[in-house]
Amino acid sequence: MPALTQEQKDQFWRDGFLVVDQAVSTELLREMQEDFAAWVQESRSHEAPYGDTLDGRPRFDMESGHAADQPRLRRVNAPVEASAAYYQTMADSHMADCVVDLIGPNVKLHHTKINSKQPGGHTEVKWHQDFPYTPHTNDDLVTALLMIDEVTEENGALEVVPGSHRGPLYSLWHDGLFTGAVADQVVEQSKEKAVLCTGSAGSVCLMHTRLLHGSAANRSDLPRTLFISVYSADDAVPCAPNPMPTEYEGLLVAGQRSGRIRSIDFDVQRPQMPVTASFFDQQDAPR
Repeated sequence: MPALTQEQKDQFWRDGFLVVDQAVSTELLREMQEDFAAWVQESRSHEAPYGDTLDGRPRFDMESGHAADQPRLRRVNAPVEASAAYYQTMADSHMADCVVDLIGPNVKLHHTKINSKQPGGHTEVKWHQDFPYTPHTNDDLVTALLMIDEVTEENGALEVVPGSHRGPLYSLWHDGLFTGAVADQVVEQSKEKAVLCTGSAGSVCLMHTRLLHGSAANRSDLPRTLFISVYSADDAVPCAPNPMPTEYEGLLVAGQRSGRIRSIDFDVQRPQMPVTASFFDQQDAPR
């Protein structure tokens, strides 16, 4: 039985995004919430990013102002390597089935991460498209943003520009620097068309890789945590190194290996590989 209706699929391809309720079971959601709460608790005993990932960068990243009595864990790199619950959600859940309905039948994993905005923090996501970060030979890539907490306008919900995935690819380079964000004039021209992607815990926002998006800081007393899984069609081959290397890169989530490479016409500058724990440092660099 299909995970998505034809109406939902049509909406995704028209707007570039789709919010689906109850994308994981109640039990699996609870396990993910418990695992993340444990990581937040663990972060209290650290003053700087810590833990190891495949390329040697830290797994856990905290924003400035982090302290034992006010933890501000904002990023977990490749959580599927550290949690069975996050791995299962990525590989075998209603969320994964929805992605397969969009870009299947042959679907593989590119990378995973957690982005979290703790109360009192200042983390924001500047406007960008995912594809220039992770260019492939074609753009059949879906970013699945699973809401671990309830997501509201006040706690920093994702904002997207409907239909922007059918428009141009915008540069993340400005004056010779990789900023990880589009030019200010692009934001000014686009933001008035933006809509919020809110939902209850367990909902997922499925987003096309070319969709223009960003999010504001958390202005509430409640956390906003997203588990983000990036999937591609099997015949979409990476054109740049993975910014978040994982032992599960290329894991076949559904279907079979096609042995084929499908390409489309596009032109982007190669992204700059991050050297710190997360892309937030790239976006925070002076422009």
